[in-house]
Amino acid sequence: MAHIPVNHPLRPVYRTVAGLIGAYILVFGVIGLIQTLGDPLFDRGDVWVLGLRTNLAFSILSILYGIVLLGGNIVNGYLGHMINLGGGVLFMLAGMGMMTVMQTDANILNFSMSTVVVSLIFGLLVFTAGLYDKPGTAEDAEAEEKYRRASVHA
Repeated sequence: MAHIPVNHPLRPVYRTVAGLIGAYILVFGVIGLIQTLGDPLFDRGDVWVLGLRTNLAFSILSILYGIVLLGGNIVNGYLGHMINLGGGVLFMLAGMGMMTVMQTDANILNFSMSTVVVSLIFGLLVFTAGLYDKPGTAEDAEAEEKYRRASVHA
């Protein structure tokens, strides 16, 4: 994928943003787990954590996703790049999917519209980080730059 920049100068900034999102999701999940511990897994109650509605299942998923996202951005390699690309898309799809079933019994993760909006924003930010955090060798970066210069002059 030659159009994804290798060793972008702002790569650390993008990884930091994605890592902070992962940390927020992890903290959200832990607090949500504490507040919903005695509730049924897919409860549709009125539990709000850090401005978002949650239940036990969503809290557990948030902890797992937060660990993966934060860990992938701490490790800082190709795996982290793929986690950001895939995780961003997954988060956006989850937000869109939950928006379609929000007012039905299929809203098993107890999403509200604010949760959908945050999910979509986080998904876009994490996906954008994935587009600009691809690691590579100096030779990879030089080959990409050479390809760009050739395609501009062609």
